[in-house]
Amino acid sequence: MSRPRVDVVVLTMNDRPAEEAAAQATLRAQSGVDVRVVVVGNGCTPEVVPPDALTVSLPGNVGIPGGRNAGAHALHEAGDPGEWLYFLDNDASFPRADVLARLVAEAERHPEAAWVQPRLTGPDDAATPRRWVPRLRASNPGRPGKVASMTEGVVLIRRDAFDAVGGWEEQLFLYHEGVDLAWRLYEAGWSGWYAASIRMHHPLTEPARHALYHRLAARNRIWIAHRNLPALLLPLYLSAWTTITLARAVRRGGLSQTLCGMREGWTSRLTQRRRPMSWRTVHRLTAAGRPPII
Repeated sequence: MSRPRVDVVVLTMNDRPAEEAAAQATLRAQSGVDVRVVVVGNGCTPEVVPPDALTVSLPGNVGIPGGRNAGAHALHEAGDPGEWLYFLDNDASFPRADVLARLVAEAERHPEAAWVQPRLTGPDDAATPRRWVPRLRASNPGRPGKVASMTEGVVLIRRDAFDAVGGWEEQLFLYHEGVDLAWRLYEAGWSGWYAASIRMHHPLTEPARHALYHRLAARNRIWIAHRNLPALLLPLYLSAWTTITLARAVRRGGLSQTLCGMREGWTSRLTQRRRPMSWRTVHRLTAAGRPPII
C-alpha cells in the first residue's frame, strides 16, 4: 500500500536562515508519508533549501497568499501532485516525526473537512495565544472539533478542494487570507477540523511586529466581507468588527494606521469581486461556532 503524498510549501525572504534550517530539519524527519517540498523565494532566490526540494524565485514580493499559490502551482506543474498540501511557515517546526502522518490520518477520519489544523504552540509545547486557536471560544486550546477559520502558516489542505476554490486570494497580500479561504471552502460544501492533540511549534511572535499590520488587517477585513457576505450581513459584520478593532487600537496602539486601513478598505471595496455566500453557508458557519457577523 502506497504512503500518502504531502506536498509542502515553504515561503521565505531569506530573513531567518538559522530558524529555517532548524524547521526544515524537522520537516525532513517526517515519517509515514512521502513528502515533496518547494521553497518559494518571495522577491529573492531561496538560500536555505532541503535536498531534492524544488525552488521558485519570484522577482518581487507578491505577498504571502501569492507566494504560497506560486509554490502550490510549481508542485502541480512538476507532475503527480500530492493529494495533500501543507503550508508551512519558515520558522515553524514539527515537534514529532509523525505530525504529517497523523494530520493525514485525521483528515481521512473527517472526509468532510477540506483542511485540518494542528494546535500551534510556542517552543514550550504548551503556550497557545488566543489568535492561534481557530474558533471563537479559545480558552481551551486543547479541545478539538469542527472549525470555520484557520491558522494559515501550519495547515493541511486537500489539494482538490484548494484548487477548486482558486487557492489563496492574492490581492489580500498579508492577513486574513485564512478567513477568506475558509469561507470559500465552506461555500463549496466543505468544513474544517481542528486536531488539537497534534502540535506544531512556532516562536511566540506578535503580528503587530510587521509595520503593515494595522493598515492591511483593517483593509482586508472590509475586503473579505465585501467579497463573501450577503448584503444583509455586511453592516452587522462590519459594525461589530469596527467596534472591536477600534477599541483594541485605542488600548494597544496603531489607531492611525487602523483608521487608514479602514478608509482604504471602504473606498476600494468595489474593486473586490463579490461572490456572496449562500444562507445555507451562513447557517453552517454558525453551526461550526463562527457566525459571519463577528
